[in-house]
Amino acid sequence: MIADTAIQAYGDVRSRTRRKRHGSAVAVVFAALALVATMFAPFAPAASAEEWSAPRTVYIDATGHSLDQAFLDLWRDGNGAESYGNPITAEITLENGHIVQYFQYARFEYWPEGDANGVHTFIANIGEELRPISVTRSIATWNSTGESQKSTRSEESLRISQAWLPLAADAVNPDDENVRYIEETQHSVGGGFRSFWEATGEAGYLGNPLTEEYVQDGTTYQVFERGQLAWKSGEDVHMIPVGKVLADKYRIDQQPTAQGDLPSYSEDLFIPPPPPEPAVGGGYVPGAGEVWIDINLSAQHMAVYQGDTIIGDTYVSTGRPGFDTPTGTYYINSKYESDDMEGTIGGEYYNVPAVPYAMYFTGVGHAIHGAYWHNNFGAVMSHGCVNLPVGFSEWLFSISPVGTRVVIHY
Repeated sequence: MIADTAIQAYGDVRSRTRRKRHGSAVAVVFAALALVATMFAPFAPAASAEEWSAPRTVYIDATGHSLDQAFLDLWRDGNGAESYGNPITAEITLENGHIVQYFQYARFEYWPEGDANGVHTFIANIGEELRPISVTRSIATWNSTGESQKSTRSEESLRISQAWLPLAADAVNPDDENVRYIEETQHSVGGGFRSFWEATGEAGYLGNPLTEEYVQDGTTYQVFERGQLAWKSGEDVHMIPVGKVLADKYRIDQQPTAQGDLPSYSEDLFIPPPPPEPAVGGGYVPGAGEVWIDINLSAQHMAVYQGDTIIGDTYVSTGRPGFDTPTGTYYINSKYESDDMEGTIGGEYYNVPAVPYAMYFTGVGHAIHGAYWHNNFGAVMSHGCVNLPVGFSEWLFSISPVGTRVVIHY
């Protein structure tokens, strides 16, 4: 999983709100004079791979929550869902200004002021929060009341409480190669729990043990600083989803949140696209031939032709799975310099105001348009539209009248 969870400090406090977008939709009436006004539009060079950047916020479809900036980096650096599970809550700002988010197997925390070591973002030591209330008092009560207490408190509960008490080093047989004594927390770890702990990075991942092994309802458990292990006869050692356990305990809202325009998480989003082949030709020439648009969904690439000559090309972002951009030959049927896009596709609501340079090519809302809310062209992430860099979309808008042919294929 991971070898170490020491995380580099982040210098900037992360914004928790999305950029506000302003503007209103303005319909454009196209006539002959409007076309003349675009005759001398400059050639649009291909979008450079250097303009690409990975998303800073993604949506986790499996649990219906987003991951943002430093928490996203921490999650990905630590092997993501395999190590911590997926997020099960939104980010929560506490009264002290700390920001936390619960995952299935962990809790991430952001401290603006940093901890004693100057670290701002880290995996919390949540194992301590599983400790029974007043362990020492529970044991004292048992000892003072004797048999009468057994009617209200089971021997099993006592053993759980005792498992949290520090263990003297001499209580561990130094010749037993299956057991290790951990001085930092004064507890031992052995057998299958030791094998799991060592294989996953020891204290770097789970932290050190906070208890000895104990049995509850036929299952053996051991709590560590950042997690809890369990084993039952016939099963392998496995982790308990303590993030979920604590979120339930604290009654934290875990209902999924709306995706909006966030891209669904995939490591493909973080792979820079290769540079496109150089565009051929010298740009748009009025009257030199038909302008038409070719969109390759496999390559996430658009080439703009005039006749047989490419006059501009760029990477695009088309519909993600379930919201696929349709293939076939279409024609631009309406155009708007700015359009508020709102609707429901596949049961998912979206509302994106002031979308620039929108050119619709189907009767059900598919459009070619600029995208100011991301710079991740080359990766699928839309609700079916074809997203372009804003500068390129402005140029394309200027040379593409209603009726422009659009060919979409794999």
